[in-house]
Amino acid sequence: MKFQKAIDFLLQNANPSIKLRVKKEILGSITPEEEAELQALILNEKIIRFMAEKQQENGWIGLGFHGSNKNAGQYDNQETATKYMGEKALKGTIILNRAMDAYTTTKLTDLCYETKGQYYSEFEIPAFGQNMIRCACVSRAGYDDVIDIVPQINVALESFRRVTEVDSILDVSRPSKKFRLFNNGERWPCRYHLEILAFTTSWKNESNIRMLAEAFHRLMRTDRPESMNIPVACWIGHAVGPLWYFPEGYSISTGATNQYSTDGIRRVNLEKVEWLCRCGLYPYLKELQLEVDYILEHIDENGICNVPFYENEFRGWGPYAGLQLETDWKSKIRKQCDITFRALLILYYSRLLNGE
Repeated sequence: MKFQKAIDFLLQNANPSIKLRVKKEILGSITPEEEAELQALILNEKIIRFMAEKQQENGWIGLGFHGSNKNAGQYDNQETATKYMGEKALKGTIILNRAMDAYTTTKLTDLCYETKGQYYSEFEIPAFGQNMIRCACVSRAGYDDVIDIVPQINVALESFRRVTEVDSILDVSRPSKKFRLFNNGERWPCRYHLEILAFTTSWKNESNIRMLAEAFHRLMRTDRPESMNIPVACWIGHAVGPLWYFPEGYSISTGATNQYSTDGIRRVNLEKVEWLCRCGLYPYLKELQLEVDYILEHIDENGICNVPFYENEFRGWGPYAGLQLETDWKSKIRKQCDITFRALLILYYSRLLNGE
């Protein structure tokens, strides 16, 4: 009853993108005509119209890639725009098709990738490389059936598997003057690896899912403070920050930067929980089950989820955050729709929504 009331609440009150995804992704019941009608409403939203205005002739959105810069704002950069449009259920529309075409026609050495013409190989440098970002965008938008990202899916799996093969992150890195550096040619998982796995299915089998669960078991160990939360950089001729790599001492329940709230409120990181559930890890991680239980406890008799969460990470669309699909939160009900939708996705991908 609680699940059905949540669905009814969203279908009655939510943004067109949430309604579309509830019907298509959760219920598996939408006609082509309904989808086209809802997509037309989404395409008319202010942010999407802004992205369309910023789309270049080759399909690239704005003048940035990996987030904002002096020439690109929050939404007029290719990474944020394509992930946002993917989450808004715009697969198959002209604007997103053209943006995805830009990913296939633009060389990785192009200046738009903001690497000064250098290609940093994801096969040689752990937790780094513009192509890992590109492929995460492809997966998040749902175009992995159009654009081949199988090699990067394999890199993601190899990176998590490496966690299960070594004693600690100290074995894949070396000391330098100021901090540690990842060894060249090594593997170690980052946010973008998880993003690729969370939004693809071709890799999923019992063996890979169990391996991924074991990797997270090891990453979440807290009994060895000497290897927990160690800063590690990548070497590309000089030290650079990796793409938000997973530290030992990783926590599902903390904010994106692995920090707990300072006000004493128990919050849930809805993005972390959703992505791990999408990967099929719910049956294998007790810590994940506790987070899902906490979410369930905060769905009321009307089907509305009011679980405490990390608001800045939810609303702050960019390379490392962003879940909000409602156009704004000026009314309480819009915020409730966003949170309730994420709760439903989590229950669906944990398979609890199906009673399994």
